[in-house]
Amino acid sequence: MVKLASLNIAMPEKINFNGKGKKFLTGIFKKPIEGKIFLDELGFRGDGVGDPRFHGGKDLAVCAYFVDHLPYWQAELEREVKPGAFGENLSLSGINEKQINIGDIFRLGEAEIEVSQPRQPCHKLNKVFDLQAMACKVQTTGYTGCYFRVKKTGWVEPDSAIERIQEGFEKNSIEMVNVLMFKEKKNQDLLKKVTRLQTLSAEWREKFQNRL
Repeated sequence: MVKLASLNIAMPEKINFNGKGKKFLTGIFKKPIEGKIFLDELGFRGDGVGDPRFHGGKDLAVCAYFVDHLPYWQAELEREVKPGAFGENLSLSGINEKQINIGDIFRLGEAEIEVSQPRQPCHKLNKVFDLQAMACKVQTTGYTGCYFRVKKTGWVEPDSAIERIQEGFEKNSIEMVNVLMFKEKKNQDLLKKVTRLQTLSAEWREKFQNRL
């Protein structure tokens, strides 16, 4: 059963990661909230991203990570890793990349959200974890989490129920799309299958179409 373990937000701020180098504008340091919050088409009110060229927008309105991966990361990194550590809005338990599909629709509080693409790990994860290989590790394991677009706006609370109310076309999992993006890049059968997915984000659909 899928559960919302933590609901996390943060507005962008300029951060000097670990006291090193230049400052970056980032909203990656999400913190759990206690009260209700409104979810609109561009994400949670009071939340934001540092670089809208690569993050945010309607296709990437909400970021989710799967807390069932946290024991793995704690063992791998030899440190405590809490919900929100990957910059996600939704820390979800009881589900992972194998079990969630492009186009799946979930009811979350009053809102409804649709899976749009895997989360693509970026260099800021390296800085957050002070480990140059962190983004690569996330990509290699496939423990990426995913993004949602908002199908229906509404109020959400930290203890809101989350329920899958519709499955995506042909059940194309986040894991499978990750494999196609990062490992089997020229798999023509998968490319043809995935480019038919109108619920996949426009950016990733275009990338796969170009490979064809």
